[in-house]
Amino acid sequence: MIELIKELILDAQSGPFFTGTLRRIKIATVQNKASVIMGVRRSGKSTYMNQIVSNLMSGGISAENILYINFFDDRLSNLRTLGLDQIIQAYYLLFPRKKSKEKVYCFFDEIQVIPGWETFIDRLLRTENCTIYLSGSSAKMLSKEIATQMRGRAISWEIFPFSFQEFTDHLKIKNNSPFDGQERILIQNAFEEFSVSGGFPEVIGLEKALRIKIHQEYFDSILFRDLIERYDISHPRALVNLARHLIDNIASMYTLNSLTGFLKSLGYNVPKSSVSEYLSWFEDSYFLFTVRLFDASYRRSNANPKKIYCIDHALIRSVSSGILVNSGHILENMIFVALRRVYPEICYYKTKGNQEVDFIIRNQEGQTHLYQVCETLVNPSTRQREIIALQNAMAELNLSESMIITKNLEDVIPVKTGIINVVPAWKFLLELKK
Repeated sequence: MIELIKELILDAQSGPFFTGTLRRIKIATVQNKASVIMGVRRSGKSTYMNQIVSNLMSGGISAENILYINFFDDRLSNLRTLGLDQIIQAYYLLFPRKKSKEKVYCFFDEIQVIPGWETFIDRLLRTENCTIYLSGSSAKMLSKEIATQMRGRAISWEIFPFSFQEFTDHLKIKNNSPFDGQERILIQNAFEEFSVSGGFPEVIGLEKALRIKIHQEYFDSILFRDLIERYDISHPRALVNLARHLIDNIASMYTLNSLTGFLKSLGYNVPKSSVSEYLSWFEDSYFLFTVRLFDASYRRSNANPKKIYCIDHALIRSVSSGILVNSGHILENMIFVALRRVYPEICYYKTKGNQEVDFIIRNQEGQTHLYQVCETLVNPSTRQREIIALQNAMAELNLSESMIITKNLEDVIPVKTGIINVVPAWKFLLELKK
């Protein structure tokens, strides 16, 4: 086994590494902590690790100081019984002079398939001069479990499917303001393509039928491999039907009672506590996300109806029945995912008059922002409804600005409390991190 591991280490060092489109993600390493790259299946975690390796080598780190192992290689299956010590033994047999003298950069992909990996990583951090990067199936490397099992020796970083900015990078389209002339047209055309294909790197540029097939395979893998097999669920079809029901009602309100009643109507006697667990598992696997009501009281926030969103808007189109999902909900989901990349906590807001604002966030500086998503403001009653909701929310929260995100419209609307900026979605998505 050690000879095989030596071969794999040398093969990896000789490259080439597939780096794909450069991700606009920067992770900071912390001494004596492993960096864990987490995210939904097929979002590009392994490719991102390759990008880190490439950057290290470009920065002068010798290939010999890179230890890269993909544990999904079936030739390493014996490590389940032989133990992970074989990895480090093989490396130092190849490069004995580096022991305790030079920093080794360890990249372990899909390490969760080997039992006991947590204690192995913990020991490496304590005993070796190394920097460690880990990635793997999110359902077996959940942040709350890593925090417990690695006793504070890991820091987690999230990776999502391509943002619109990364999507335009992939298409080699200039995406920095000012957006003028031909570049603006190219960006708007790219946004239409992004609206259809979504952000999973593997499906970009594929014809519709193939894209749908791949999305559906993602859906099945997340549910059956990440959830049903992992948790040994007694009612697997109930979980699948719940997931499909939520996809069909994306960007809509739900309650635990309504979801439990839905499953009961299908003949599943699933208790409310189990439905709550299903929702938690969906979120842990970066598949479906719950948004709560903004309220100072967690009890009130948790007791009120919640909204549901999906990791990728195009995945919704490929998996849903198409009966209830509309383009407005797809746009709202797209904006949610963009916000979720930047802000871990997103809520919706209800005014005292029971008017709803889609998203409210507080940034690290303590500033509050309100976002309303509306595909078009052409209809006068729709326009009035969206403006009044934001105006009242701004007054209640003492804010002078808010935003409506539309498909194409750009405008500034003065209101009693300040201004509402109306921004096209493509522009919002490109300027969000700024």
